[in-house]
Amino acid sequence: MKTRKLGSLNVSAIGLGCMTMTQIYGEPNEAEAIATIHRALELGVTLIDTADAYNAGANEELVGRALKGRRDKAILSTKFGNIRLPGGGNAVDGRPEYVQQACEASLARLGIDTIDLYFVHRIDGDEPIEDTVGAMSKLVDQGKVRHIGLSEAGPATIRRAHKVHPLTAVQTEYSLWSRDPEAELLPLCEELGVGYIAYSPMGRGFLTGAIESVDSLGEKDRRREHPRFKQENIAKNTALVAMLKRLAGQENCTPAQLAIAWLLSRRDFVVPIPGTKQRRWLEENIHAVDMSLAPGALSALDEAFRPGVTAGTRYPEGQLKRLGI
Repeated sequence: MKTRKLGSLNVSAIGLGCMTMTQIYGEPNEAEAIATIHRALELGVTLIDTADAYNAGANEELVGRALKGRRDKAILSTKFGNIRLPGGGNAVDGRPEYVQQACEASLARLGIDTIDLYFVHRIDGDEPIEDTVGAMSKLVDQGKVRHIGLSEAGPATIRRAHKVHPLTAVQTEYSLWSRDPEAELLPLCEELGVGYIAYSPMGRGFLTGAIESVDSLGEKDRRREHPRFKQENIAKNTALVAMLKRLAGQENCTPAQLAIAWLLSRRDFVVPIPGTKQRRWLEENIHAVDMSLAPGALSALDEAFRPGVTAGTRYPEGQLKRLGI
C-alpha cells in the first residue's frame, strides 16, 4: 500500500471511513463490518476513521471490537463535539471541560489508551477555538492523544488553531461533486504543512452510479434528509454520473474507482476515506490507489464536475450553519 503524509503522520494513501457500519445508511451487519476492517488492515490500509457522534458511540464500540488484538496495525482517527440530540437535530460543544470528558468516553468505548488522531468534529461558534484546541493540546501532553485536527473548519479558524498547537490534518467533505475545498482550504493546508482527509469521496454513494432515485434509499436512510438526494436534484445529478460512467469505461475502472483516483491526483497530502461496510467494495476502492489517469480523463472530469454544478446543498439547512466556521 502506498502511503501519504498528514503533517508528520505517515498513513496509507487511502483510509477507511466506518460511519456506515452502524445504523445510518441502510441496515448494518456487524460481522461483515468487522471483517471489512480486518481485511482493510490486511491490505495495508492503516487509517481507520470513526466518531463519537456515529450512532451515539456505537460506531466507536464496533471499531474497538474490530481492532482488539490488531491495534498496532491501525492509525485510529475519531472525533468529538458534534452531538446528535435525542429528539432530532444537532448541537456542538467545544468547551475545554467537555473536550476532556469526550476523550475519556471515546477511549473507553474504543478500548484503547491513546487516540492517534483526534478531531473537533464541528466548530463551536460560542467557544474560542484557542480554548478548545488548548484543551486538546493538554490531551497530547497527557498521552491520551497523539495528533489533533479540525473537521469542517474555515480558514481563519484553522490558522488560529494551528498557532495554539500544530494541526496534523483538516477533514471536510471533498469529492467531484463537492469541490469547495479547492478555493481556500487546500492551498492553506499546503502552506501550513497540514494534511487533508477527504470524507464522502464518492458523494455519499451517489458517484458509484447505484442511486438513480430516492426509492434506491431505505426508509431510514439518513441521506433522505440531504437536499442532493431529493428526487428533483437526483434527476439533475444523474446526468453528471452518466459522464463519470462513460469516462470510467474508457479508463477500464468503476465510477467509484475513478472518483477516488481523481481525488488522489489533486494533492499529494489528500487522503480519501471512502466509507463502506462490505469487503467487496473495500477491495474495489483500494485498487484506485494504483491507477494512473490519462490527462484527458482528468480534464474531462474537471470540466464536467466544475465547482457549483451539483444540484442541491450538501447538508440540510440547519447543518449548513455549522460548516466552515
